[in-house]
Amino acid sequence: MGISMKMSKLMVLGISLLMLLAALFSPVSNKAEASVSWGQEVTEVAKRYMGVKYKAAGTTPKGFDASGFTQYVFDKSAADIKLPRTSKDQYKAGKAVKQKDIKEGDLVFFNTSGKGVSFVGISLGKDKFIAVTVSKGVSINSMKTKYWKDRYVGARRVLK
Repeated sequence: MGISMKMSKLMVLGISLLMLLAALFSPVSNKAEASVSWGQEVTEVAKRYMGVKYKAAGTTPKGFDASGFTQYVFDKSAADIKLPRTSKDQYKAGKAVKQKDIKEGDLVFFNTSGKGVSFVGISLGKDKFIAVTVSKGVSINSMKTKYWKDRYVGARRVLK
């Protein structure tokens, strides 16, 4: 029993040593295997604030309004983009995007007041967006629901 135990330990040690040598001497690539897009980075930052409550004129994690949320997220993300304060002014930023071409990280705009652009969220792709609403706080919403579909105004791309 003692000899087979020593053989097993020697085999494990030998295999481990071979694996270590293979790792040390294998070719190294400078290319990343996968990369995160700016849109993914922005939406991951946005998701950190899920559940934060709505606060009129709010611009911090103590409470956000819609444009305060998007402004905060883009500023705190690695994209480090300074958006204007209001949804109307954010709607003037970047470049217009057709609804069929919306990508993750694009800003999506809605008319919730009956007076033009009054609400903004961040696209998650696949007809979903993250935004802060009075009823749910920071939450994920579907652009396919009747409420949002009827109020959709447009989208803008501020990321490169």
